Amino acid sequence: MTFDQIIQNLKKGQYSPIYLLMGDEPYFIDVITDYIVKNALSEEEKGFNQTILYGKDLDPTNIIHAARQYPMGAQRQVIVVKEAQNIRDIEKLAIYAEAPMPSTILVINYKYKTLDKRKKLAKLANKTGVLYESKKLYDNQVPTWIGHFIKGKGLTMETKAGVLLTEFLGSNLSKIAHEIEKLQIALGPEVKHITSEHIEHNIGVSKDYNNFELQKAILTKDVIKANKIILAFGKNNKDHPIQVTIATLFNYFQKLLAYYYLPDKSKQSVASALKINPFFVSDYQTGAKYYPARKVVQVISLLREFDMKSKGYKTAAIDNGELLKEMIFKIMH
Repeated sequence: MTFDQIIQNLKKGQYSPIYLLMGDEPYFIDVITDYIVKNALSEEEKGFNQTILYGKDLDPTNIIHAARQYPMGAQRQVIVVKEAQNIRDIEKLAIYAEAPMPSTILVINYKYKTLDKRKKLAKLANKTGVLYESKKLYDNQVPTWIGHFIKGKGLTMETKAGVLLTEFLGSNLSKIAHEIEKLQIALGPEVKHITSEHIEHNIGVSKDYNNFELQKAILTKDVIKANKIILAFGKNNKDHPIQVTIATLFNYFQKLLAYYYLPDKSKQSVASALKINPFFVSDYQTGAKYYPARKVVQVISLLREFDMKSKGYKTAAIDNGELLKEMIFKIMH
């Protein structure tokens, strides 16, 4: 079952007796759990019928005993097991999963790991309840996720604003969601479209001095703009670590190399093959004008070299600002 399907069922009041939520991305696990905690019981019922347990303090028998209790003055009880990845012998919960109490909603948060789906607990949870694996999004999937999240808030967002958010906050979905919610409050109900200026003024990432703009300057051979951004980065290495810049450029040039060998270079075909938003296809068309395939291979090699240098491999400690200047010069000339 997908995340959207689970949330849709919950909104319809369709609760399952077991939710085994596992995987590397905690955000989706937290959203499902929070919805159940907030909505499955009334405020009056929660006092006696809602229990939060923590895995490091538990034995499976404790959970089974709690789950087999009857609710007090309510239709159901809710038991949430957090940090379930710390429970020893968690497979013993299969005994309960075989015949769960219909009046109990047991939510198991098994974060940053996955259980073996071939074993009994996962199989039974999938049969008698909900088994959900929350997977980390790839970097190229995050802007799309931001778009869906924004839409769910009744807002729209400038594509560049989504890119800035991704660059500044990475792929931490919980952090991104939190910042967007804070931004919505700061902007007020009258603002329905979020721009890069809103991101700059309220979240702190510059719309002019960021890796996205540096990449554009490099691919168009705009030396003056690239040098301005490099100087700004050099003055604030903490907020603009060279390793992040290298990773951003490496991702771009790696895809630019793949672009050369695509048989179909139409916008939708390129977007699908490179797994990018169609909005960014023009960046690859532009890059191909300025960087022949042989130069792209050379750039990828340079980025690997400077990545090692930035980590102190076989070289004396060098200021990251100076290292960045040298790297960008070699890429663009």
